[in-house]
Amino acid sequence: MNNEVQLKINDKNGAFYIEVNEKQESLMTFVFAGDDKIIIDHTEVNPGNEGKGFGKKMVTKAVEFAREKGIKIIPLCPFAKSVFDKTIEFRDVL
Repeated sequence: MNNEVQLKINDKNGAFYIEVNEKQESLMTFVFAGDDKIIIDHTEVNPGNEGKGFGKKMVTKAVEFAREKGIKIIPLCPFAKSVFDKTIEFRDVL
């Protein structure tokens, strides 16, 4: 069982996701806003995976990605925004 957050990037957008037994169980999508920002626009976790921390894992991975690339995050998704509101140590990428 692999609960590692993975990343896929296309031209102007991307997604963080978690697969369990080769099936995608959670997804958080984003779009690039210029060269220095991403906008997290949607987060979903498949039924049966609630309470496993998949959503927060994906937000954490997005924060690591932003720090690594020197970019900022605009959390339009209500879930992602709530994680940023509750996690002071992530605010450096806002």
